[in-house]
Amino acid sequence: MKAYINGISYYLPEKILVNEELSKMHPEWSVEKISEKTGIYQRHISSDNEYSSDMALSAIELFFAEHIITKDKIDFILFCTQSPDYSLPTTACIIQDKAGLSKTCGALDFNLGCSGYIYGLGLAKGLVETGQAKNLLLITSETYTKLINKKDKTNKTIFGDAASVSLITSEPNDDYFKASLDKFVYGTDGSGFENLIVKNSGIKKHTKKSINNYDENGDYKSNDDFLYMNGKEIFQFTSFEVPLLINKTLIENSLEIEDVDMFVFHQANEFMLSFVRKRCKIPEEKFFVSIKDVGNTVSSSIPIALLRAINQKKIVSGNKVILAGFGVGLSLGATVITFE
Repeated sequence: MKAYINGISYYLPEKILVNEELSKMHPEWSVEKISEKTGIYQRHISSDNEYSSDMALSAIELFFAEHIITKDKIDFILFCTQSPDYSLPTTACIIQDKAGLSKTCGALDFNLGCSGYIYGLGLAKGLVETGQAKNLLLITSETYTKLINKKDKTNKTIFGDAASVSLITSEPNDDYFKASLDKFVYGTDGSGFENLIVKNSGIKKHTKKSINNYDENGDYKSNDDFLYMNGKEIFQFTSFEVPLLINKTLIENSLEIEDVDMFVFHQANEFMLSFVRKRCKIPEEKFFVSIKDVGNTVSSSIPIALLRAINQKKIVSGNKVILAGFGVGLSLGATVITFE
């Protein structure tokens, strides 16, 4: 038995934050500087009363409007988020009920960020190929913008909110693309966990009173109630580990880089993607980037980019594609998918 990706849909919130607005908030950063530094011109922001489950439900409704499969056929939900509605209960259970899915449907949350889609595909493959599920929805939904301090100009320029739904199935519908899931490679370096973190986000509280910390230039640095990212350390991790990850993935799947038709990586920012592409020795025409109008959407970035590449005919039947995610954790993973 094989597992296939057999359809993707995604949802973007209505509110849009453009670089012109960011520059007004932070005059020391021009529109040109923001655009050149990140490759991002706008990002979608969840509304005040819109949470990860709400965005997931919107993505689910889009999925069933765009695909033939009916809700009663779904027998498992995997929900990837780092901004759940509650610490408990499981947000996937809320989604099952509000989406009108069967009560015989399995439902599970898992907490991963930028590599979450890859890990989700790996979990889905295991469930489908062992016969535990036939039609599984892998859902990603993240509201990182709710975790960003208003004074944090760096993270505000990078992150956007989004949700996606991918159908993983054992019996694909030929009316849509089908891509078989091949072998996976994973990696973890938990020693770098503090490089991308919201310290006061769980049972373990790091401070009793949260305050804004500033650097020697008077710029905002951190607040333990909000998202903190050590960009330098994340960049070093990515630039060193991702080329090794891609090489291992090629070896595991008995491929040479010339055998791969397209590479779709986590859409972190354009500068990082360009640097990593060159380190991996990937030809530019085989490297898909789609970030300027959505920003870094964390676990949703790969499925959004993948669907856009398919819709733009950058990926067609017979192609082999490498997907790779990397970031918070520190965590990374990659796989090969083959379009049939």
